[in-house]
Amino acid sequence: MLSVDIHHMQGAFNLNAAFECGAGVTALFGPSGAGKSSVVNAIAGLIRPRAGRVVFDGETLFDSARGLHVRAGRRRFGYVFQEARLFPHLTVRQNLLYSHWFDRTLYSASDFSHVVELLGIGELLLRRPAQLSGGEKQRAAIGRALLAKPRLLLLDEPLASLDAARKQEILRYLRRLRDETRIPMIYVSHAVDEVLQLADQVVLLAAGDVVASGSVEDVMGRPDLRPGAGLFEGGAVIETQVTGVHRGDGLIMLGFDGGTLTAGNTSACVGDRMRVRIRAREVSIALEPPQQISIQNILRGRIVSVDAPGGGSVIVVIAVGSATLRARVTQRAARQLALAPGVEVYALIKALTLDQRVDGMPLNIQ
Repeated sequence: MLSVDIHHMQGAFNLNAAFECGAGVTALFGPSGAGKSSVVNAIAGLIRPRAGRVVFDGETLFDSARGLHVRAGRRRFGYVFQEARLFPHLTVRQNLLYSHWFDRTLYSASDFSHVVELLGIGELLLRRPAQLSGGEKQRAAIGRALLAKPRLLLLDEPLASLDAARKQEILRYLRRLRDETRIPMIYVSHAVDEVLQLADQVVLLAAGDVVASGSVEDVMGRPDLRPGAGLFEGGAVIETQVTGVHRGDGLIMLGFDGGTLTAGNTSACVGDRMRVRIRAREVSIALEPPQQISIQNILRGRIVSVDAPGGGSVIVVIAVGSATLRARVTQRAARQLALAPGVEVYALIKALTLDQRVDGMPLNIQ
């Protein structure tokens, strides 16, 4: 368990971050300048906050009231930066074993072989960083961090400098790392698709403050979060599994206990698990199943609540199986359809808003 409650000032920027997280992957998520890197640097011990506490697994690492600040090197946390920061004069193998030179108890041949296989870097061991692609450098940097036997792995926007193809390559390895190791991770990002693919929990920051924290489904589905606030638009997050692939049409079928979704995708395979995010404004509502319509996804559900956040719109929360959808419609439409809790409706969603980029949103939130 990691507990963070820190206050820090850097120039005119004021950071106030308090949250707790457990095992698995916790994403520090938010727009550029939100304070994500400052938080992860405070966790790592690279900066000393003005005030507060940082506690990991019962051990106090920072406590301003007691004048306690455990040095970064003694915290036994692994850190992967946005740039790989490999030693240019060393081979990949030598970079991987860097921590072993200082503490020989950290290394075993089986550990080394496992990390090399896990990250698919066996063919890179004799190369130097200048001979590697950006994705290969990041895999080597992750391997170096793992072989230091960290209690916690910190990743500060490790995909930010990579192109789309390399991002997907590293994400595949990070998912495998998440599933095959028990090392808790703090993952810093402002990319929606990265968070949805990797994270179990999300801490959402904006302008130095924590504005939400909790499960991916809860935080990423909040209807009160909109791009105008410098964050992202809320909606729904649904856990699905690929049940069919139609390569010719560029479509896949995603099953969940509320039915089946059709989505645009050309690379998924049957059996793959996928989180789907559906923005509230992408969902339309009908009282009867429509006929002769191009929309591929028509899901039957029951209205749970109808809330009016203002601005002439309402948020309609719809239960579809155990999943919850949200639809943003005008107040006029809500009146015309007499939308109210308990009413059975049909949720209409375009297939092409559910592609591998999650919901068609730009990857980066600015």
